[in-house]
Amino acid sequence: MTIFATNGAKLYIGGAMAATSVDLVQGDFSGQTANWKEIGEVEGLGSLGDTSAEISFDPVNRRRTKRLKGNRSAGTMEVVCGIDYADEGQLALIAAEKTDAEHAFKLVLNDAPSGGTPSERYFVALVGSAGEAFDAANSVMKLNASLWVNSNIVRVNAAAGGGS
Repeated sequence: MTIFATNGAKLYIGGAMAATSVDLVQGDFSGQTANWKEIGEVEGLGSLGDTSAEISFDPVNRRRTKRLKGNRSAGTMEVVCGIDYADEGQLALIAAEKTDAEHAFKLVLNDAPSGGTPSERYFVALVGSAGEAFDAANSVMKLNASLWVNSNIVRVNAAAGGGS
C-alpha cells in the first residue's frame, strides 16, 4: 500500500524551544523527551510544509514578468480538538498561546510498516490562537488552535523493523 490514513496520528507539544537561523535536525529535539505531552481528542491536523514567497519583477523591455523565490514559510497548522478540560496536551497548548515563546511540536503518523516505526515530523511554532467553538445543539465543543510554524519541518521517515 502506498497511501495512508490520517487516523491514528498523534500530535505532541513540547517545551519552549526557539527556532534557529539554520534548518533544524531531529537531534535538536532530543532535549524535549521529558516534555512531550500528547494533545488529546484531535479531530483535524491541517497541513504543514514550505511555500516560497514570490518575488516578481516586470522589466519593461521584455513584456513578461520574471519570478524569483523569496523567503520560505512552513505556514500555519490549524488544529481542531474536541474540548477536554483535563487533557494535559490541550492545557499546554492553551498555556503556550498566552506566551510569546515558541514551542517544539512532534507529529507521529500512523504509517509504520509491520514491526517498524512510524514517520514523524518535528517543528517549532508559536501558538497563535487557542479559541473555543461551540456551534449548534448537536455539535461537540471544539478547541481550535493555530500553530504559526517558524522553522523547517524535520521529516523522519517510517522504517522497517530489524530482523532477528
